[in-house]
Amino acid sequence: MYRTHDCNSLRKNDIGKQVTLAGWVQVSRDHGGVIFIDLRDREGLTQVVFRPEENTKLANQAHTFRSEDVIQIIGRVAPRVPGTENPNLATGDIEVIPSELTILNRADDLPFPIDAEPHNEDLRMTYRYFDLRRPPLSRNLRLRHRAAKATRDYLDSQGYVEVETPILSKSTPEGARDFLVPSRLTPGKFYALPQAPQQYKQLLMVAGIERYFQIAKCFRDEDLRADRQPEFTQIDIEASFVTPDDIFAVTEGMLASIFKAARKVDIKKPFDRLTYREAVGRFGSDKPDRRFGIELVDLGEVFRESAFKVFRGAIDTHGVVKAINAKGFAGITIGQADELTEIAKLYGAKGLAFIKIENGEWKSPIVKFFSEAEKAALQSNLNIEEGDCVFFAADKWEIACEVLGRLRLRIAEIQNLKPKSEIWDFLWVIDFPLFEWSPEENKWNAMHHPFTRPKTEDMPLFDAKNFPEVRAEAYDVVLNGVEIGGGSIRIHEPQLQEKMFEALGISSEDRQSLFGHLLRALRLGAPPHGGIALGLDRLVMLICGAQSIRDVMAFPKNNRAMDLMTQSPAEVDARQLRDLSIKLAREKKL
Repeated sequence: MYRTHDCNSLRKNDIGKQVTLAGWVQVSRDHGGVIFIDLRDREGLTQVVFRPEENTKLANQAHTFRSEDVIQIIGRVAPRVPGTENPNLATGDIEVIPSELTILNRADDLPFPIDAEPHNEDLRMTYRYFDLRRPPLSRNLRLRHRAAKATRDYLDSQGYVEVETPILSKSTPEGARDFLVPSRLTPGKFYALPQAPQQYKQLLMVAGIERYFQIAKCFRDEDLRADRQPEFTQIDIEASFVTPDDIFAVTEGMLASIFKAARKVDIKKPFDRLTYREAVGRFGSDKPDRRFGIELVDLGEVFRESAFKVFRGAIDTHGVVKAINAKGFAGITIGQADELTEIAKLYGAKGLAFIKIENGEWKSPIVKFFSEAEKAALQSNLNIEEGDCVFFAADKWEIACEVLGRLRLRIAEIQNLKPKSEIWDFLWVIDFPLFEWSPEENKWNAMHHPFTRPKTEDMPLFDAKNFPEVRAEAYDVVLNGVEIGGGSIRIHEPQLQEKMFEALGISSEDRQSLFGHLLRALRLGAPPHGGIALGLDRLVMLICGAQSIRDVMAFPKNNRAMDLMTQSPAEVDARQLRDLSIKLAREKKL
C-alpha cells in the first residue's frame, strides 16, 4: 500500500494515528537542522517534519530532497507547535513525524517553479505534463470532469441516448476548412475530420433514435484565438418532435445541473430571451454582455431633419445614427481616444465622433452643427450629465451597431465596469437571420448552416427570395457575453432542403455529390427535429474563471496550432507517403 490517506485528509482528530503518505516534495525548508517539507498530491498539502534528534538517518536523507522528488513516508500524526498552525491550509493544525522514508523517484532540474505560473507559453506547452501538476490546472480538469459527468447524468435522466458518430467522415462545406485524412485503400480520395456531427445527428433522428447526445470531438482548420483550438469538444444534442421551447428547457436544465455539480451554485431559470435585432440594436453584439450598462440608443428621430450632413446623410440613405453614453468618461486621454478611433475604423467606421461634457460645456467639433432642440433631445435620450462622454456612429445598421458594440466592450475594460463578483447572466438570442451576404463570394450564405429551418411565418419571404428579411428558427445561448452554444430547428422536408440549397447557389450536381445521403434520408420519413451544440471547453473556461480554453484542456495546441510537447505536426516517412499515393510539392530552386 502506497498510502493510507491523501495529503488533504488529516485533521486534529487524526492526531496519534500511524499513517502512510505519498506524493511530491512541494518545498523543503531547513530550520536549524530540522527539515520541514510540504508533501503534495492531487488533493492538497501535508507538512512533514524530520527532526535529527528523533531520527538522524531520515533527517540526513531529507537534506537531499529537491522540489518534485516523489517520496513515501510512514509516520505519526502530531499537533503542530502552538502558534505555528496554518489557518489557510486544511491540514494546517497537524504535521506528520516520519519513522520510515522511501524515495520513489528523483526529479531533475525543473523547467519552471511549480508554485508560480510561467509567462513563457511555449515552455508551458513543451512541459505540459509538468504544467498540469500545478493546482489551478489540476482543479480545472477536475471541474471539467464534473461538468461532463453532470451532462451525461442529466441527459440520461431526460431519456437521451449517448451515440458515438464517426471521426472519419466526408468533406462538406461547413464554414471552416476541414482537416483531411488520405485513404490508403482508395488512392486520391480523402476522409475529413468532422467539424461537427451535424449530418450524423440528423440521420440519427431519421433512424428513430428520437433523443441523442454526444460529448463529441470536433476539428476545424482555422486560425487560433484564446477560445479556439483546432480540436475541441462540444456537447451535441438532437431530438425529434420538438419545438425551440423544448430545446431551451433541456439546455437550461442541463446547465443548471452542470453549475450545481461544478460550482455548487443555483442559476436562474428560465433564461431571458432577446431577438437578434434587439440584442445587436441594444448592445452591438449577438452575444451581449449585460453585466454593465452603456446600451446603444437610436437617434434616428432626433437627427432626421438635422442640418448636420453626416448624420442626416446616414438616415437619408436608410442607415442609422446611434450613440452610447460612457458615464464619467469625460477624462478620456488622447491615447484612449486614438485607440477607440482605431477600433471604430477597424469595424467599418470612417472615423469616431464623440462629445465630452466638462464644466457644463459640451466639447466637440460637431456640437456647433446641433440645434438647441437636438441637444435637448440628446440630453434626454442619453441621460447626459457632467463628466460623461458620448460616442456616435452613423452608418448602415450593422456597421453602426458593431462599431459601438466593440467600443462599449473596450470602454468597459478601461473603466473596470465588469463586476468582480461572480454573476452568471444566461440568455437566449433568438430569431437570427437565415442568410448573410458575402461580398467576397457575391452570394448568400447560411448564417447558421444549410440545414436550418426558416421561421414558418417568414416562408412567404423565403419563397419570394426576399432573403435579407427571412429569419431562422435558430438560437444561441450566451453567458456573460460569451456564446456557449447554438442550435436550430432543422429542415426535415426534402423539397424545402432542395430550395435552401438552391438559395445558397449549390448546384443540383453538388447537392447530390455532397448531400445526396441526407436528401435520400429525408425522403424516407424524416421527423421534425432540432437541437443544439454547446462548446464544453468554452463553458468550462467560464466556470473555472480561466482566460483561455487552453487552461481547461489537458493537452492543447499553442497559438500556432503546434504541440510542442510531442513536436507535432511532424514530417512522416517517405514510405508512408508512397503508401498513401501522396507526393509533396517542393519549392522550385532559384
